[in-house]
Amino acid sequence: MSATGKSIGQNSAAEVMIGLAVVVAAAVLLTFFYMSRGMGSGSGYDIKAQLPKVDGLGIGTDVRISGIKVGSISDLSLNPVNYLVTVTMRMDKGVEIPTDSSLQVTSSGILGGQYISIQPGGDDKLLASGGEIQNVQGSADLMSMIGHFALGGNGSSSTPSPAPAPAPKAQSLPAGP
Repeated sequence: MSATGKSIGQNSAAEVMIGLAVVVAAAVLLTFFYMSRGMGSGSGYDIKAQLPKVDGLGIGTDVRISGIKVGSISDLSLNPVNYLVTVTMRMDKGVEIPTDSSLQVTSSGILGGQYISIQPGGDDKLLASGGEIQNVQGSADLMSMIGHFALGGNGSSSTPSPAPAPAPKAQSLPAGP
């Protein structure tokens, strides 16, 4: 075998080893990012809620209490009977939710993303894994709210607003001595 044949074989082995190292490093990074986003199985428990609208929500969306992330959405499914969306949320281990808590879809501001906000109730009973929050409010349609306020609060420009009440007449005080 010639000297050039030997060096080609050595180069191929080095390239294979470098390629394997790159693949392993990519797999480690992907696993790290997957687990850090709370998307992995992790510890915790699932709770559910049925909402009429979930505009802007998706799997991985934050679930917050008092602005602090305490879980994330793990599944969204449409109930074909009542057309409500069943939202399954993976809650962090150690976060306890009273059974009389309420839930609403809200946003981080005008341009911010949507998230689920839970307002804890005062009940001594806690939701178990698989439990459901009953008091819910789905997402609001921003454009209809803007229209509601821009058009006099009734959402329709065809109905005139009532005329303002006339201002009371000023009374003159009697002249003093």
